[in-house]
Amino acid sequence: VQLQASGGGLVQAGGSLRLSCAASGRTFSTYFMGWFRQAPGKEREFVAAINWSGITTPYADSVKGRFTISRDNAKNTVYLQMNSLKPEDTAIYYCAADSHQGTSVVRTTPRAYEYWGQGTLVTVSS
Repeated sequence: VQLQASGGGLVQAGGSLRLSCAASGRTFSTYFMGWFRQAPGKEREFVAAINWSGITTPYADSVKGRFTISRDNAKNTVYLQMNSLKPEDTAIYYCAADSHQGTSVVRTTPRAYEYWGQGTLVTVSS
């Protein structure tokens, strides 16, 4: 599966952005999807993930209550709605796909995800 992330940009603290990740292929609905981010000089970290039905959606503590992940399987797209943005949310945001072979667990570690998009930059000014 190929992934294309979009929707990043420059926003003031307290503002909102919605990221999109469009996937190719007819098996999108079978993948668990995740959003990760990487700030300059830091390791890539988990943000949110979603199972195939959208029922299971774990979040990083740092974004819980502010970010919402969702998916539209008919459009082969996963979204990340980001509200109440803070300067510390500044990072390159990546979407990723996990084929979750042999497990129903929605995983939160980058190495569990086989496919990655190119990333979209989010900059939050104070």
